[in-house]
Amino acid sequence: MAVRTRLKHLTPVDEQVLRLVGAHLGALASKDLKARCRDGLEHSADTWAARKRDLTTASSSRWAGSITKASHDQWALTRRGQLAHIQNLEAGIRTIAHRLSLPVGEKGFRGVPGGYRSRQEWFAKSRRLHVLEDRLAGEQADREAGIVHVVRGGKRLARTRHHLDAAQLTEARWRRCWESERWFLAADGESGKRYGNETIRVSPEGEVSIKLPAPLAHLANAPHGRYVLACRVTFPHRGAEWADRIEANRAVAYRIHLDVGRDRWYVTASWQIPPTQTIPLASALAEGVIGVDTNADHLAAWRLDVHGNPIGSPRRFFYDLSGTRDHRDAQVRHALTRLLNWAKTCGVKAIAIEDLDFGAEKTREKHGRKKRFRQLISGMPTGRLRARLTSMTDQMSIAIIAVDPAYTSKWGAQHWQQPLTCKTRETTRHDAAAVAIGRRAQGHPIRRRTAPPHDDRSDRRGHRTAQARSGAPGREGTRPRIPGPRTRCAGPGCGANAGDQCAQHRSGHTAEHGFWQQDSFPLSL
Repeated sequence: MAVRTRLKHLTPVDEQVLRLVGAHLGALASKDLKARCRDGLEHSADTWAARKRDLTTASSSRWAGSITKASHDQWALTRRGQLAHIQNLEAGIRTIAHRLSLPVGEKGFRGVPGGYRSRQEWFAKSRRLHVLEDRLAGEQADREAGIVHVVRGGKRLARTRHHLDAAQLTEARWRRCWESERWFLAADGESGKRYGNETIRVSPEGEVSIKLPAPLAHLANAPHGRYVLACRVTFPHRGAEWADRIEANRAVAYRIHLDVGRDRWYVTASWQIPPTQTIPLASALAEGVIGVDTNADHLAAWRLDVHGNPIGSPRRFFYDLSGTRDHRDAQVRHALTRLLNWAKTCGVKAIAIEDLDFGAEKTREKHGRKKRFRQLISGMPTGRLRARLTSMTDQMSIAIIAVDPAYTSKWGAQHWQQPLTCKTRETTRHDAAAVAIGRRAQGHPIRRRTAPPHDDRSDRRGHRTAQARSGAPGREGTRPRIPGPRTRCAGPGCGANAGDQCAQHRSGHTAEHGFWQQDSFPLSL
């Protein structure tokens, strides 16, 4: 859990002290991260302790602990990103190699891509295959050797230095951004210490004080080498929860940073919440469920009763993912807040959402020329939405049910969009997909049973869907296309069962019983 507030009414002296402390600790953090990357796979508890001892003389024991822990976490995060990059390269190589092995112009089937469209594209992809193989070999060699590539301050900002005109930045402004991103003003919390943190301390009255490093101790304006800022802070969001923690001296971590664009200082308080207790599925679905379909610009939701029937009208919660990262994160948070408030008003205890993950499914090797589709799935905030929704529902005692996303949009539009459309309401395919997601979470089939033919009750008129029982395996899967009148893909007397007229009946006769043969008609009746 993390909450943020602004440090208002800082004096010039306060800002100067924050800059000096951040720059000094940032230089120590850069050196420690370099040492951690140099250790690589040889890192151990002894090397960690040696790095901490070296930093303690230039700062303090607690500052050294925060810096070394941040370096270790950054190295581990980079290793995870390196592994994800290797897996992405391997997936691209497999896809390109498969498509190169097929004849030019061959079409794909069942989600498997076919061959390339032309010889020119085939040649270009063959060259790209060698490029990806070289990159993969280099990344695998680095991973085996424990080598990682990290840029304190961000690689994107570092590269922006060479394109200031395109970024509409001056060199002085870029320098301010670069220095502020490389500062280090973060302290881990300690349970049992006063107000949960000895390094950066925030009292219940909102007083912020910082334990100065040893070389900057002469700047202290309070006993024990501390500097007290002139401002007072409050946390509007979850302020009561934060106050309860510091009153009980429970651990709270703080981070102070400067927003150069707004020229404002902020402090972020964070703490861990206990793990969520899992509730039985039957209890979560006792009051129905709300099915949510995730889209690039909105969440489509519909409430379902315990029998899987839609109640009321669908709801849509829009968000705009253009702009900065903070703006996108705020848009997702506001949309989820409106969704959860509506769920609380309805009295529903569970929300069903698709378990989407486009981490390895949005490359051009996977989808080829489908640029708009790749942009669509890249813009869907699946990971951010999943993390936000999990943390927010935990505080509101609402369960999250993740369902398989297979065929929810297709079957929802096929079986629920038209029946739920009326004169006063136009149902979109996204609303219908929300119904399909909710029914799958409840264990109900998505495809509706069609009405029997009006002339008789047999299947001679056509095939009825969703006839499998609830316990039948594979009932949600697609049905095989067997030639014959039952699937209406071939007329009677055509296809593989052309000579077997018993194949269209329900008795289960097959061609093994012999071919049907009609005797000549009698001369008289």
